[in-house]
Amino acid sequence: MNILILTPDRVGSTLLQRLITIAMSAHDYGKPVINLHELTNGLESYYSTVFNQQVLGKPDNRPWGYYQTLDEIISLLDSADHYKTSRLAKYHLTNRKDDKKDCFSFYQYLNENFYIISCRRNQLFEHALSWMIHAESKTLNVYSHKEKISKFSKIYENKIYVEPLNLEKYLDQYKEYLQWVDDHFYVNRYFTYDKDLFNIENFINELPIFPESNRGWKDTYGISWNDWNKCHYLLSDLTGFSTQLALENSINPKLLPYELPSSAAIVTKNNYSVTQLNQQNQQFVNEHMTKYLKTYQTIQQLKKEKVLVTSIPIKLQTLLEKCLLIKNFDETLATYNNWVIKNKFGNLVDIDQLKQPMKEELEKYYGNNSA
Repeated sequence: MNILILTPDRVGSTLLQRLITIAMSAHDYGKPVINLHELTNGLESYYSTVFNQQVLGKPDNRPWGYYQTLDEIISLLDSADHYKTSRLAKYHLTNRKDDKKDCFSFYQYLNENFYIISCRRNQLFEHALSWMIHAESKTLNVYSHKEKISKFSKIYENKIYVEPLNLEKYLDQYKEYLQWVDDHFYVNRYFTYDKDLFNIENFINELPIFPESNRGWKDTYGISWNDWNKCHYLLSDLTGFSTQLALENSINPKLLPYELPSSAAIVTKNNYSVTQLNQQNQQFVNEHMTKYLKTYQTIQQLKKEKVLVTSIPIKLQTLLEKCLLIKNFDETLATYNNWVIKNKFGNLVDIDQLKQPMKEELEKYYGNNSA
């Protein structure tokens, strides 16, 4: 079973790719399952000593780029005798400027040969904020705790000014993405970030892509996916929310009372940011550290074998963090709502509407119980 994930980015598509690949790798399909990430910015065929056959992967000895025609990509995909998990981002097709006829042939091949999942968001305002943070950080994903701290500590200190026209550009692009999906693809399932992210393991288990019932993350690794991912996040937490929430004895975000620390306040030990966590969260991490690290090492082995392009990305920012990182938040919110009114697309948003999803998300990452 080949899997294709359609994405505008900032909708959980990288995480979904990696987790589907890891889940499929635990089954015997009679052939390898290999993640290729983006299909249109470089693939190569090579002999794998792990699988004793010719397989596809991302280029090792040259930069990724648009040096292959869509016909060449089809030929490579068709020639590889293994299952592929991958993604297709509309902005890559826009940047490539391929002939329409070639695009239609490419879409037809994908529709005929892949199980297609389209990623999207209900909360378009948060999607736009994610892109604004990316515009400043130049970072789509991070895969180590040290990398997250390095990439974002200065941004937490200095905050971000959002240029209204830039915000509108990404809102336009999301709207165009939905139309592109509807026009060209036979979608089998929709992954809605807001609804499915915290139930992602159930979402994957329900996909008709496994030769038998899929084993759960806990059955395989001895730790639940949500607990593992909570450790993954807390070990690189930059916010100081953990200690602030402990002082309040409840999770009740009011947006403005929360503060993000300066980069000078972020102290690390063995590359893990532990001083930002309250006693309860530190205890949670300590209790799960052995199984967390063992699972992490297993995933790194899949990356070494080139089954995965990267390991599992770390959650970058919660909704509350994203709002607090914006210097001109009121202007940004007004720009978003004006765009919604003008385009008759999306939902109007106010501060009060954001509080409940903020609270639910903070409970997942900082709450008393296992995630």
